[in-house]
Amino acid sequence: MKRNLVSLAVFGALIATGASSALAAPDWSKVPKTDIHVFFPAVSPLEWVQGKGEHSGASGLKKGETCAGCHIEDGKLSLDVKRLLSKEMEPKAAPKVGTYMVGVQAAYDATNLYVRLTFKAPTGGADKSDKENEVKASIMFPNDKVPMGEQIGCWATCHQDARTMPGADDKKTKYVKEGAFDLMQWRSSGKSFDGSVTDKRNMEGGKAGATAEGSKSGDTYTVTFTRKLAGNAVLAAGKAVTFGVAIHADHAGGRFHHVSFNETIGLGTDGVVKAVKQ
Repeated sequence: MKRNLVSLAVFGALIATGASSALAAPDWSKVPKTDIHVFFPAVSPLEWVQGKGEHSGASGLKKGETCAGCHIEDGKLSLDVKRLLSKEMEPKAAPKVGTYMVGVQAAYDATNLYVRLTFKAPTGGADKSDKENEVKASIMFPNDKVPMGEQIGCWATCHQDARTMPGADDKKTKYVKEGAFDLMQWRSSGKSFDGSVTDKRNMEGGKAGATAEGSKSGDTYTVTFTRKLAGNAVLAAGKAVTFGVAIHADHAGGRFHHVSFNETIGLGTDGVVKAVKQ
């Protein structure tokens, strides 16, 4: 089966830390915040999650259960974080912080979806391969053609043969076998993200009209993404869309990030994060 590369929806100004906003953002004081867990995933690619490893939830996934449905209980993270930080799961080196919270707010109008992340990026990272960016913040949306996209979120893109995995090909980046993800990313250096690691990916930013901006106050980062709704069957009023968050802290690169499980944003409907209509 032909493997399609993860599509990108990053376009416009990716503004450096401390820059002021040029966007007509919502009144965030009127938008509720939902705290979600992000955690260090170690070497747990899709293949491991599906059963090619000691993952007790593999059978549940085959029955249609979701990652979040198993690992988030009453808003608390049910996960063996110590194991993820161990040599068993992370042969190179693990960060000092295994998990932390990211505040998520969402709003929408007739034109755009707005998503705001608030978090304290931890130090003590084991990998500092991204010299230019102290922090990167990303949001990914799978379309309805991604196998198990609603169940596992961004794990659908994470394969054992991809860049920075042990013994893998450093020229191969994240991919999906069917469908595509929209990826929005903000970089603290202010340099535009074009997705060109080594392979060539098709930019879709012109169609998506996505922008990202960020700032830092004290030890807290605030990153706001704006994405047009027009022409997107997944992001639409009345629908709940699956999303995942990834934070690269302390100059981390590749798989050395903290990620969320599959979460949902409800645009005028129920979701873990409820988008407020502006």
